[in-house]
Amino acid sequence: MTIWLFPRMRLAPEGLVFVLPLAGVTLLTVLGSWWGATVLGGVLTVGVAWFFRDPERHIPQTPGAVVSPADGRVMEIAHEDASRQRISIFLSPLDVHINRAPYGGTIRTVVYTPGQFVAAYRPEASRVNEANAVTIAAEGQEFVVKQIAGVLARRIVCRVQPGERLEKGQRYGLIRFGSRTDLLLPAAAELAVHVGDVVRGGETILAFLKEPPGA
Repeated sequence: MTIWLFPRMRLAPEGLVFVLPLAGVTLLTVLGSWWGATVLGGVLTVGVAWFFRDPERHIPQTPGAVVSPADGRVMEIAHEDASRQRISIFLSPLDVHINRAPYGGTIRTVVYTPGQFVAAYRPEASRVNEANAVTIAAEGQEFVVKQIAGVLARRIVCRVQPGERLEKGQRYGLIRFGSRTDLLLPAAAELAVHVGDVVRGGETILAFLKEPPGA
């Protein structure tokens, strides 16, 4: 479902539960001529709506290209184990919080793990925080996108189930109010980003597979 809050501004449907009450309260302050409260309510309504914005993205079709699953800044690149490397992306409250598939394939598993809510930029966040891991299989390759809650986030949204197919760059969920997204991909993939780089979900190429599926 597509929701347009303002012209050219797409809103994730999960944001309505926050935006509509704020807008309603702001309208009441207008009717009551409480102008100071009106200004505050208007700012909060627009700010929360901006957080839940869901812009369109141009998905690169370069063979073997793995795209970013989230907007934000690359905070860590490491080898998770002998067969996989990890790219960790920190999402501030100002970033778009929609999650997208890094590569086209079939969802093998969706695993939710309850946990803590330490700051998402801390190294231990990957291990101890509330998280949701989606494993995508694509012709012998496997990718895991891990949605990780942060200090402000208390709700991970995942819209997909095992057996469904995702296309590269397709939206599949979001994390509310500040978070982290980890991408686990094959260790042999050639990375195209570095720590500190700013990335855009579904648009920035993070890596290239050594042998693209179907090549």
